[in-house]
Amino acid sequence: MSERVHRSVMNIKVGMLFYMLSLILAFFSRKIFLDCLGAEFIGLTGMLMNIMGFLSVAELGIGTSIVYFLYKPLQEDNHEKINEVMSILAFLYRCIGYVIGGCGLIISLFFPWWFDNLSIGLSLVYFAYYSFLASSAAGYIFNYKQLLVSANQKQYLVNAYFQTINITLSLVQILLAYYYRNLWLWILVDLIFTMIGIIIFNRQIHKLYPWLDINLQKGKRNLSKYPEILKKTKQIFIQKIKDFILYRSDEIMVGMFVSVVKIAFYGNYTMIINKLNFLVNILSEGLSAGVGNLLAEGNEKNIMKVFWELTAARFFVLGIVIFSLLLFIQPFIACWLGKQYQLEEIIVYLLIFNFFIRLQTAAVYIYLGSAGLFSDVWASWTELVLNLTITLILAPTYGIVGILLGKILSFFFISSFWKPYYLFSQGFHKSVWIYWRGMIPYYILFAIFTILTLWIKSIVIEIYAVSFTTLIIYGSALIIPLLCFYFISLFQFTTGMKYFVARKASVYHFLERITF
Repeated sequence: MSERVHRSVMNIKVGMLFYMLSLILAFFSRKIFLDCLGAEFIGLTGMLMNIMGFLSVAELGIGTSIVYFLYKPLQEDNHEKINEVMSILAFLYRCIGYVIGGCGLIISLFFPWWFDNLSIGLSLVYFAYYSFLASSAAGYIFNYKQLLVSANQKQYLVNAYFQTINITLSLVQILLAYYYRNLWLWILVDLIFTMIGIIIFNRQIHKLYPWLDINLQKGKRNLSKYPEILKKTKQIFIQKIKDFILYRSDEIMVGMFVSVVKIAFYGNYTMIINKLNFLVNILSEGLSAGVGNLLAEGNEKNIMKVFWELTAARFFVLGIVIFSLLLFIQPFIACWLGKQYQLEEIIVYLLIFNFFIRLQTAAVYIYLGSAGLFSDVWASWTELVLNLTITLILAPTYGIVGILLGKILSFFFISSFWKPYYLFSQGFHKSVWIYWRGMIPYYILFAIFTILTLWIKSIVIEIYAVSFTTLIIYGSALIIPLLCFYFISLFQFTTGMKYFVARKASVYHFLERITF
């Protein structure tokens, strides 16, 4: 096994381990927090964290553009070049941390108008906000070195340290919420654990890269040697704004057009979807740095082979999560929190469809990012303008439905049609029809199994799955054979899945015997 494949597998294994741990803990903690701290407070923290996401737009895409310049020196083990690039990153991220802190203070001036009707009081709102702001700014100032670890295909180390800290934090907050129900203490502990995580991680980085020499003054001076960094940063910046509005502004939009309490209801669903999104992205994060190294090698045959492998793997994982969501999310919410926390079916289906279109072209986006192809700024402007226009027209009347339609309609055409064309024409220098010939079987199979899933839901789940016990029994009996049949179908009808499975010869030969 090559070093690149070995590190990719490690990224996926460690990511899956912490995914399972955080998934179990998240559902347990959400129930405790809602019962002990209240829907209003949980909705408030969700909205404040989304404001932090808005402030992170100040990052401008610098991290993404600089990681592109680390692939080659890492492959060549050029310490001098790595130190040069990392010093530039340190200088820029220090500036970003200060900008986020300053902008955050300005935004807080508007809180008396935004949160004047909350029963928990403005003093707690400010305390929570400034704690989150300090954590966010400190992350940029001190944790920028994790980008080097990720570019070096050691994302599993980042996951191990930060996820361990997060899991420990969640356990402590659960105990505090259950026994003391003190909102101030719950927030303070979050800030303390952030600082502990920063100290531990930076010590480990020093052990892992003892030769790493960060010099902020040299970074400032050397910035002029890399005009491409600023060029790519400008190209990525508008994409960052668009991504925030499309993917990370949900709670802000719901708070503006519906209510703060409704944020907690909506947040129950988005928490489940975000956890599943993390599962889907484990594969992408584990392999994206490997794609950067693969492109640096320039083996055209291997580049296309891995592209179709990633596409096949993504569609299988998407099948796992989308079919599961369609079958179980509504009865799960009812069993977990109570029917009073359920949202309308139309909102649920729009959430799931938005999730699908967001992730089905992941292989395209991985290759675009690894190849440094960010110059199609017009596409991001188009998405942004469409999203804001549709949301402002529909959200005041249709609420959450209008917000989701704004996301879906603005993103669908750019993601599904333009981005593949851009990659194949500018990145691969091939006809985009090669892409569509390869993708048609995936879309047909996914549509067939989606219809089958909805039919199963209507005749079994909606009637019989009325408790956790029946949900587990019927769910296991239905989803396992459904996914096995879906996997075999992908192997039968797509080349990408054959490539992917061929990495495990025994499985490949077994599937060959049971398929046509």
